[in-house]
This record gives sequence, structure tokens and C-alpha cells, in this order.
Amino acid sequence: MLIDSHCHLDRLADDASPDSLKPVVERARAAGVKEMLCVSVSQAGYEPMRRAAEPFDEVVFSCGVHPLDIKEGFDVAWLRQHAQDPRVVAIGETGLDYYYSKDNILDQQRAFAEHLEVARELDKPVIVHTRDAREDTLGVLREGGEINGVLHCFTENWAMAKAALDMGLYISISGIITFRNAEMLRDVVRQVPLDRLLVETDSPYLAPVPYRGKQNQPAYVKEVAQYVADLKHCSFEALCRQTGDNYQRLFRR
Repeated sequence: MLIDSHCHLDRLADDASPDSLKPVVERARAAGVKEMLCVSVSQAGYEPMRRAAEPFDEVVFSCGVHPLDIKEGFDVAWLRQHAQDPRVVAIGETGLDYYYSKDNILDQQRAFAEHLEVARELDKPVIVHTRDAREDTLGVLREGGEINGVLHCFTENWAMAKAALDMGLYISISGIITFRNAEMLRDVVRQVPLDRLLVETDSPYLAPVPYRGKQNQPAYVKEVAQYVADLKHCSFEALCRQTGDNYQRLFRR
């Protein structure tokens, strides 16, 4: 089962309407994509995201605020309320990003910890973003206690992947895996067990080869899956079946 485990459909819509998204969803269907997890990044953008993608049965949602968006507002009571929606299958994306923002590190850590608290309360997995914050990301995760979740769009080293795997987390791979300068990531993917891998687009960003430089689409998760299958020396069908099973297990689909 081919699944895009992380995309931002609302950012592919010209006017934030279902009609605008229809061609995107139809292209994904034609590529064999069975489900898309549309991921929230801001409190203000959550409702427009829902309205744009809600009519499509193959779309489910997360609820949360990206670490780079907490400056615009984050209320844990808001998260707790909206995350109880049955169509919300995950909390996030949340995490830490010190690459783009180092002036609010404590606020990022606080918001990350609060997302983890709600995830445990509601028994839903968490989608983790991390950049230039390896030790602190792992530290907040460890302090938060047992949690289910995924490190999305993984670009870190094997030591961080191994630490996340030891905590029971999954590793999600985007189109970055196809980039020429991504050999460290390819080495990581070769070592991650198949039963702990997911594939994603993170669209509209990070389009895989041969679409690099263009707007990414959920349909292009097919290229990501094929590339990962080749790295893992398995068939495309086997890779889709395993990552699909992993997705269903993690997000209880």
C-alpha cells in the first residue's frame, strides 16, 4: 500500500479550496497513493487546512504547531481540543529547529514537551521535526516518557536514528534520499529495519529526482518508495506493503 505519510496539501491549493486541491488528489490516486496524512504546522492555519482537504476520503490529518511557527501562537488547550477529532491521527508536527531559529530555544522545548504530553493523554503518535538539535530533541523525547511517533523527513546521522529506533520511534524518508549529496542519509536507510520505515513527500517541498526544483506532489511519493526499495534490495511492491503496514500500525489506520 503506497502512502504519503507526510504532506501539506493546503500549500498545494491555489485558493485553499477543495476544488483547487482536486487535481492534486487525482494525480496521487493515479500514482497508486491510497492515503495522505496532511500535516498541521500552525494554529491559525489548521482550520483552513481542514476545510481544503476534508472532502477527500483518502486524507487524514495531524494537529500541532511547527517549532518555527510557535512565535505566531501556540495554546496547548487549543491543541488538546482539536486533536481529539477522530480524523486527526497524529500530534504535530512539533519538535526543535535550531537551524532557522535560536532565539526562542526554551519556547521551542516547552511547546515540544506540551505536544508530547497531549500525545500521551490522547494516545496518539507524534510527528517530530528536528534540525540542528539532535541532543535536545532526543533529550525532550526521553524526558517525556514512552511515546509513539516518527522522526519525519529524516536527515540526521545513524547515531540519532539508532537512538530513535531504540525508543520505539519510526524513521520517515522524503525525496532528499534521491539527492546527489545525500550519501550519509542513504547509509542510514540501508541500516534502518524495514519494519520501522515510512515514506513521505513533505510536499510541496523537496521534490525527488527527476522532479527536483519543481513543486512536490503526493503522487511523487512513488519515486521515493522506488528509490528506498532499491537501497533495501527489495521489490517496489514489497517496500510499499511493508511501509504501508508500518503506517497503519503507527497511526492505527
